[in-house]
Amino acid sequence: MTMAPKFSVDSQEFAGRRVLVTGGTKGAGEAIVRRLGAAGARVLTTARSAPPPTDLPALFVQADLSTQEGVATVAREVQDKLEGVDILIHTLGGSTAPGGGFAVLTDTVWQDELSLNLLAAVRLDRALVPRMVERGGGVVLHVTSIQRLLPLHDATIAYAAAKAALSTYSNALSKELGPKGVRVNSIAPGWIRTTAAEALVKRMAEHGGTDEETARRGIMTALGGIPLGRPAWPEEVAELVAFLASERAAAIHGSEYLIDGGTVPTV
Repeated sequence: MTMAPKFSVDSQEFAGRRVLVTGGTKGAGEAIVRRLGAAGARVLTTARSAPPPTDLPALFVQADLSTQEGVATVAREVQDKLEGVDILIHTLGGSTAPGGGFAVLTDTVWQDELSLNLLAAVRLDRALVPRMVERGGGVVLHVTSIQRLLPLHDATIAYAAAKAALSTYSNALSKELGPKGVRVNSIAPGWIRTTAAEALVKRMAEHGGTDEETARRGIMTALGGIPLGRPAWPEEVAELVAFLASERAAAIHGSEYLIDGGTVPTV
């Protein structure tokens, strides 16, 4: 598949629903914003940097969710602009840790990775989910990563550990909130074919003096292989999110869904 897939969308499925998507200006986050907006949701998204002028169907709040101040800003704007949320989707994540294994990871690096990949979700849930409980309903989705199962020791130890903690936290949260009417699930993507990922493919192809398809397959080999033969498209991740956030998944709770083309071995 060389082109992003297109899915049919019910333009009223999320009509009247208020949605917050963190990290929704790029990659899978942007695809999720567009998918839910196309289905009638009122969407607010947030990121550290303002996106360029686009037709992104969402309100935007600029904030750094790795800080307590940034979370407070977003929570305040959610209340002012949406008067609360019905669906909370945490796609925010990433890593700036250096390569070189555990010995080069300072306390500052560890704190940065945990603040971005774990504490941002924990703090935002604490700020917004109690109102869901008061209303007796809502959906929380945490985007983790297959790195929690397949960490790369040279580069992703801290990121993988933070995502593993997010997965455990999500599972625990589901036990508490399920009886109160709030569904909690998580999604663990593998390699997603984002603009940033394709830029990496291009750099590797240029550095190796080869073509992009060869470079792309080299990355898949480094991941241990993708049996499906390709990375996922952001739109495919967004489709899974839309399903789990919808009433079609009303009985799905406390689960983690992999979308990795079969990268994680199963028995």
